[in-house]
Amino acid sequence: MILKRSFWVWLHRWAGLFMAGFLIIVGATGSLLAFYPEQIQDNRLDVAALAELAQQQIPHGRVDFVTLEAAHGATQVGMSAPPDEAGQASALGFNQLILDPYTGEELGRRRFGVISEGMINFMPFVYKLHYELALDRFGLWVLGICALIWTIDCFVGFYLTLPQRRRQPPKSSPDQNSWGPAWKIRWQSSSYKLNFDLHRASGLWLWLILLTFAWFSVYMNLGDTVYTWTTRAVMEYKAPWTELPKRNIPLAEAEIGRRQTQSIGEELMAEQADKHHFTIEQVVALGLNRMNGTYAYTVRSSKDIQDKRSRTSVFFDANSGELKLALLPSGQYSGNTVTTWLAALHIANVFGLPYRIFVCVLGLAIVMLSVTGIIIRMKKRAARLSPKNHQYDSRYLGPSVHRHS
Repeated sequence: MILKRSFWVWLHRWAGLFMAGFLIIVGATGSLLAFYPEQIQDNRLDVAALAELAQQQIPHGRVDFVTLEAAHGATQVGMSAPPDEAGQASALGFNQLILDPYTGEELGRRRFGVISEGMINFMPFVYKLHYELALDRFGLWVLGICALIWTIDCFVGFYLTLPQRRRQPPKSSPDQNSWGPAWKIRWQSSSYKLNFDLHRASGLWLWLILLTFAWFSVYMNLGDTVYTWTTRAVMEYKAPWTELPKRNIPLAEAEIGRRQTQSIGEELMAEQADKHHFTIEQVVALGLNRMNGTYAYTVRSSKDIQDKRSRTSVFFDANSGELKLALLPSGQYSGNTVTTWLAALHIANVFGLPYRIFVCVLGLAIVMLSVTGIIIRMKKRAARLSPKNHQYDSRYLGPSVHRHS
């Protein structure tokens, strides 16, 4: 059964209304995040030394990860509190320790994204707002559902811009039966038609990049479910959540010391570099995943395509040092290569400053598309409720109202 066009109009309308508020938030915050500074400093302490210094300064905490690729060249050390005697999680008071990468001196502590702690958390709060509405797991799922609806609605909206096929052409201008007008903005027209054109034409011109952003948003929030299932159906795709099983009980402490961990990481990465023919440029992170009991050793390599946020990683058992998984950002598995490019495009992490500016403007365009969609809906509702407005709507909009929105 072929669904009528009126159904897709109804679906596009209500999907847009559901998403509008969320897209305004993620569009506005995404514009800011396009310029989120991250860099790696040279001539710094290695990750093992920084982990040891963090542990010395916070002996009652546990070091989970160290990353040298962080904002303003500082080192971020993720920390957690060990469970109490009953096995319940205890509070440390912070989850990130900020260190000087050259001396290991403490520069600050924070709970990532908690805006009440001041400007040190402004951009992390923007990130959490963009990623999960600053509502933790609940917000993650809400935006994940929104991203999935957005992806589907990209195709619905595109379909609705196409001219209708009519058995008997209406007595109207030829332009109303072609696709060309859908790409144009009538700048000198009435406010309603200008609003309508901005919504329709902007969506068409930006359609491919909007679809890219929508689908990667699914990865960000539903990466281990919807995105993984879909990608693995058409491409070879591997990720820690697909290849590394979770432990029944999270790992409390690794049997391998930090110095040995770094040595194992270096050795395993060198083996992968020889096997896959890439060069290692810089070490960027060392982290312990207690849920699957593995260390992740990450470097920047010639396989990385992003300007920042390196993704060349090896994962090995935290107790035995056995290699469990090696993931390269490009050239290894087709699904991973595509995902890396989606990530680079979404977070303005490729093509330098010009593309960052474009992504900043795109975030504002997403806000504009959401606002214009709301205005269209409000105008149409008013037209149905008021005979006078109905006459106005019919006179100025004609059949395009029913064809395109």
